Amino acid sequence: MKKLLSTSLISLSLILSACSSDDEVIGSTEEYFYNEAVEAMENNDWQLAISIFQQLEAQFPFGQYAAQAQIELVYAYYQDGEAELARAAADRFIRLYPDDDNIDYAYYMKGLAFYTEDASFLGRWLPTDPSKRDPGNARESFADFSQLITRFPNSPYAADARARMIYLRNLLASYEIHVAEFYIERQAYLSALNRARYVVENYQEAPAVPRALEIMTEMYLRLGLDDLANNSLDILKSNFPDSGQLDENGNFIVNTQITDPSVLYTMTFGVLGSNRRDTPLAPTRRPDNNEGAFSFEIPQEQRDRSLLNILTLGMLGDPGTRNPMDEIEAELEDEVEAVEN
Repeated sequence: MKKLLSTSLISLSLILSACSSDDEVIGSTEEYFYNEAVEAMENNDWQLAISIFQQLEAQFPFGQYAAQAQIELVYAYYQDGEAELARAAADRFIRLYPDDDNIDYAYYMKGLAFYTEDASFLGRWLPTDPSKRDPGNARESFADFSQLITRFPNSPYAADARARMIYLRNLLASYEIHVAEFYIERQAYLSALNRARYVVENYQEAPAVPRALEIMTEMYLRLGLDDLANNSLDILKSNFPDSGQLDENGNFIVNTQITDPSVLYTMTFGVLGSNRRDTPLAPTRRPDNNEGAFSFEIPQEQRDRSLLNILTLGMLGDPGTRNPMDEIEAELEDEVEAVEN
C-alpha cells in the first residue's frame, strides 16, 4: 500500500506538472523525479525506483536526464531480479545512445544480467552443478562480455568481464562433457566424439580438455578409426600425462562397460540388480603405428542372473557373467585330452 500510494502521488505530480507551461518548472520537475528515483535506489526500493524512472522517461523522453534514467533503469531491473527486462533496457540504451559515455556499462550489465540469473534460492543453499543446466544464458552472457572487451578493451569493466568469461568458458566446456558422456551411455559414439572435439577446438584452456581428449581417443577406437585415435592419444600423453585413463606405462585404458541401470537396480536403490553393461569395442586389433599404446580388457558376456544370486546379494548362484576365455581354455584342454587319449 505504501508503494502504491507513493506511485499514485508521483503520477498526480506528473499530471500537474504537465499542465504547466513554465519551462523552468518542467525542468526542475524532471530533476525532482530523477532525484526521487535515485533516493529509492539508495533505499533498495527497486520497484519504486523502476516505476519513477519509467514515468520520468514517458514524461520527458528527450530531457536532460533521459539517458541517465535509462541506464539507471537497467541497474534497477538487475537488482530487482528481472534479468530479461534488464537486458531489454540495456539493448534499448545501446540503440538510443550509442555514443554515450556509459555505453560500455550497458554492455557489461547486459552480460551480467544472464550471468547471475541462475542464482536461485536452491542454487545458493544446495550443492547443484550449474554445468548440468541449460547453457543458453551462459552462452549469451559470454557473447555479451566478449563484445564488451572487444569494443572497449580499456573499459573499467573489462577486467571483471574477462574473469567472468573464464568461468563461463569452463562452465560451457563442462556442459559439453556431460552431454558427451550422456551419448556414450547410449552408445551414440559419433555424437559423443563431436561434443568432445568441440571442447578441444573451442575451449582449449578449460579444465575439461583432458577429459575431452580421453573421450575422443576412446570414441575413435570404438568407431574403428585407429589413426585418429593415435593422434588424440599422442596429444593426451604429451599435455596431460597424469590422465586417469593412462596407466603407469602410458598405455590408454579403454572402458569396456557403460552405466545402464536395470529396472530392479533402480527400484531397489542399488541393492539388487546391476547398473553396468558390457559394450563391445569396434577395433579388433591394436593400432599398427603405435604398438602397445592401447590395452584392452576382454569383456565378460552378460547373462541373466539367477534368482538365488539376486536373493543372496551375489553370494550364491549364477552371477550372470562368464569370461569367454574360460570356455576357450576349457575347450582346448578337452581337445588336448582327446588327442592324448
